[in-house]
Amino acid sequence: MSYDNNNIFAKILRGEIPCKKIYEDQFVLSFHDINPQKKIHALVIPKGKYVDLDDFSQNASPEEMVGLLKGINSVAKKLGISVNTGKGYRALANISEDGGQEVPHLHFHLFGGEKVGKMVSE
Repeated sequence: MSYDNNNIFAKILRGEIPCKKIYEDQFVLSFHDINPQKKIHALVIPKGKYVDLDDFSQNASPEEMVGLLKGINSVAKKLGISVNTGKGYRALANISEDGGQEVPHLHFHLFGGEKVGKMVSE
């Protein structure tokens, strides 16, 4: 799968589509999911053009890698779901077709604010 510059997250990053922003820094943008699956459901996306976690791990700079992980932690803290501020959360990245990825831009879902449940239900 190659990067599609017209995917919805690329458009959000360019400011062409609005989002309900939670957090932003030089490496990531985080916003509320438009179709939340749990009480708290946020997305964290890198600002670089990476299709999925495989692409990111092979091509991102060390600074981008650290920035993404720290961004996920910053968002969890801001939402009150990190282990420091809440009872925990799930971070999930779907990879490619069999993994259930719908948007060809790496993104992590953060679920929290309630029991998340089983890891896989299907």
